[in-house]
Amino acid sequence: MEFQHNLDSLVLTVKLVNKKSIKHCYLRVINNNEIQIRANMYFTKEDAKDLLKRKKQWLLKGLEKISLNKLENDEFLFFGKTQKLIDYKITNIDKFYRIKIEEIIPPLVEKYSKQMKLYPTSIKYRKNKRTWGSCNYKNGLNFNTQLCKFPIEIAEYVVIHELAHIKHKNHSKKFWDLVEVYCPDYKQREALFKSLL
Repeated sequence: MEFQHNLDSLVLTVKLVNKKSIKHCYLRVINNNEIQIRANMYFTKEDAKDLLKRKKQWLLKGLEKISLNKLENDEFLFFGKTQKLIDYKITNIDKFYRIKIEEIIPPLVEKYSKQMKLYPTSIKYRKNKRTWGSCNYKNGLNFNTQLCKFPIEIAEYVVIHELAHIKHKNHSKKFWDLVEVYCPDYKQREALFKSLL
């Protein structure tokens, strides 16, 4: 069965697949205008509509992730928004990200260092595949230049997270309690970050 579903300003095609062998209900974002629901034989169109309403935020995040991952050759991500390379006269995106992150991170570090009373010995930048930020045993901080791709609140969270490591070199309860003081919504920011990766 196939039907249309309005999600905010989006019109999505929903494909409902009913099978005897399916015990649970599976919701999947196929692309930026198609959703698939796989369920048992008794799962109706009305059940599907109810599920889509309940999972609205999850769907929006899934659709956002797909749109972020589908960039044209002349496009790039800049603080969560898709931009045109030509508008910024970019010939080397990695160099551009490095310049921009060096403009963005120091004011954030200065702001939260003063609030947290935790001061790094150095700040360095590099392009990494997995690590978004780190704090070494000498309290030097490292930040991934690719943070420029994501909304600014992600970079802000990473700064607070790494500054907290100056005091706690682990992910203990005391560490997370300290992060929460300066970033009360850190769990939501982490969830957003993971959804965009």
